[in-house]
Amino acid sequence: MTGPGALTHPRKMVYRSAVSPLEVAIAGVCVAAAFCWIVAEVTGEHSWVDRLWSLLPPAYVTWFAAQTGFTDPRLLTMALLAALWGGRLTYNFARKGGYASGGEDYRWAVLRQRMSPWQFRLFNLVFIAAFQNVLLFLIAAPAYYAWLGQATPWGPLDTIATVLFVLFLVGETVADEQQWRFHRQKAARKQRGESGPQFCTTGLFGIVRHPNFVCEISIWWSFFLFSVAAGAGWQNLSLLGPVLLTALFQGSTAFTESISLGKYPEYADYQQSTPRLLPRPWRR
Repeated sequence: MTGPGALTHPRKMVYRSAVSPLEVAIAGVCVAAAFCWIVAEVTGEHSWVDRLWSLLPPAYVTWFAAQTGFTDPRLLTMALLAALWGGRLTYNFARKGGYASGGEDYRWAVLRQRMSPWQFRLFNLVFIAAFQNVLLFLIAAPAYYAWLGQATPWGPLDTIATVLFVLFLVGETVADEQQWRFHRQKAARKQRGESGPQFCTTGLFGIVRHPNFVCEISIWWSFFLFSVAAGAGWQNLSLLGPVLLTALFQGSTAFTESISLGKYPEYADYQQSTPRLLPRPWRR
C-alpha cells in the first residue's frame, strides 16, 4: 500500500500532490512501528504499542480532518469522537500504571516464558510492533475515505454511526469503571487479610465476561460506517480494521482467560455461566 491508488474510492477522482495525506499517514505507521520495536529491544519492555494505542488512531483521524481545515462535518465529528475515545482510554490506562516504568502487560512475561528468546524477538517485530501499528491505522482508516468523500453530504448513516459510537463508548467507560472499583476493593481486602471474589462477575460483567472488549470492538465497527456514509461502499479496505480487531480480541481473550483459569480454578464456573463476548440478558 504505497499511495491513494491502493485505497480506491469508487465515486471520486482525487488529484495527488507531491505527497498525499495517505502517504504521510503510512509513513507515520512505519515510524511508530520502528519506534516500538527498537525501544522494546533496548528496554526489554514490550508494552510500547499499548502506550500508543489510545494516541495514534485519534492522531490519524485528526490528520485527515486537518486536510479539510476542520471544515468537513463528517471528518470533524470523526475527529471529535476519536479524541473522546482516546482521552478516556488514556486516562484509564494511566491510572492503572500503564505509562509507569515497568508497566508492561503481564501477558508478555507469560509469553516470554513459553517462547525461546529468538521466537519472542520475532514475535515482537512481526506482531507487537508491526501488526498492531498497522491495525491502529486500519481502525482509523475510515477517515481517509471520509477525506476522499468530502463532497458526500452528511446522511442518516453518519448519524447512526455517531450514536452507536457514543453508546458503546459509554458502555466501555462503565465497564472499565466497574472493573477499576472491583480491583481497588480486592486490593483493600488483601491488605486487610480478608477473602473475597478474585474476579469481577457483577454489573456488566454479569452479562458478559469482557464487556469492555465487546464495546471496544463495537466502537470501531461503528466508526467503519462513516466510510460507507462517505460513499466508499461496504467492501472498502477500511473494513479490515474492525475485522482484524475482532480477530485480535478473540485470540487475546482466550489467552487472558487461560491465565485466569490457571490462577483461579473457580473461573471455570464463571466461564460456564456467562458468555465471553456475545452478551445475553440471562445467566444459567
